[in-house]
Amino acid sequence: MLGLRFFVLTLGLSLAPPIAMAGELSVHASPALLKLVTVAELQPQALDSVLDLPARVVLDQSRVARIGATVTGRVTEIHAVLGQSVKKGERLAQLNSTELSLAQSDYLKASSHVNLRRITVQRAERLFSDGILAEAELQERQAVLNEAEVDLRAAEDRLRVLGMSEADLERLAKQRTIYSYSPVTASIEGVVIETHIAVGQVVQPADALYTVADLSQLWLVAEAPEQQAHWARQGDRAFAEVPALPGVEVSGKLIYVADLVNPETRTVTLRMALANPKRWFKPEMLATLKISKPGAPALSAPNQALIRENQSDYVYVETAPGVFSLRQVKLGEELGERRVLLEGVRAGERIVVDGAFHVNNERMRSAAQ
Repeated sequence: MLGLRFFVLTLGLSLAPPIAMAGELSVHASPALLKLVTVAELQPQALDSVLDLPARVVLDQSRVARIGATVTGRVTEIHAVLGQSVKKGERLAQLNSTELSLAQSDYLKASSHVNLRRITVQRAERLFSDGILAEAELQERQAVLNEAEVDLRAAEDRLRVLGMSEADLERLAKQRTIYSYSPVTASIEGVVIETHIAVGQVVQPADALYTVADLSQLWLVAEAPEQQAHWARQGDRAFAEVPALPGVEVSGKLIYVADLVNPETRTVTLRMALANPKRWFKPEMLATLKISKPGAPALSAPNQALIRENQSDYVYVETAPGVFSLRQVKLGEELGERRVLLEGVRAGERIVVDGAFHVNNERMRSAAQ
């Protein structure tokens, strides 16, 4: 019985397919296999280390305007809606304001007062030249005129603060007719991305009625762990991938690297300028920010050249034309789609960089036979 068990175990071991380790089996590639294989010579080359950071697309805050009314009033007309493109100075809405009417009334009164005081001063100057009026009386009337002119300038400045242009002031001074309607105008060129306005609504100068953004230039914002913050410097070139736009190459410069570490997240904020002339990128899109760092020259191989077997890594080395031998290697850092080769190969040797999968299949087939 013991002999039978020994025979079965021995038979089982003999039937198990042998595992060909490095150096035990070379593959003589057929012409058909050679067509599927690419061989390249190993030479040291400097590979950039790449830091991948989760990021998102946000508005360029220097190109965003929150627009409100310059006076307290009631909305009578709405000219711009959500998503509409507007020009700088374009009318977005119109208000009817009693505050503006009162300010115009004060201006007209101050203007009339100045005109009256000027006539008084001109009469006093004639009387003074004729010796009828004393010099002190003339100076007193000139002082009253100066005070009236100060009040007029203050009334003008108030109207400017309330949103009236120089053309509006000239019209008011010439026609002397109160116009109580005040426009809400765009302060920049862009797209209306937010509205908080309705006809009949009473608004205050502190209310943000519209948000207009220039979407031709955006930001890509990421948070770098403090241990890796030294990778980033303002002005460095950076790259990004946006999953929503596969195949679109994105590059730009880091325009901001925070000087402070966020005490809650232990990260440093990075910001990259993102040109958006075709409006492909949308705020709040997710992305990956890639920052590269130059590395020292080293031997490396693409990921597809590596064979993983029995918890070890191998490459196929060309030992003769059309002959490939499996050789164990020690891998280093992964840099993009390549791995550094620390041990097992030398500069000048030729390895299979593409098609190693087919060579390995042929080796396994030969080993099974």
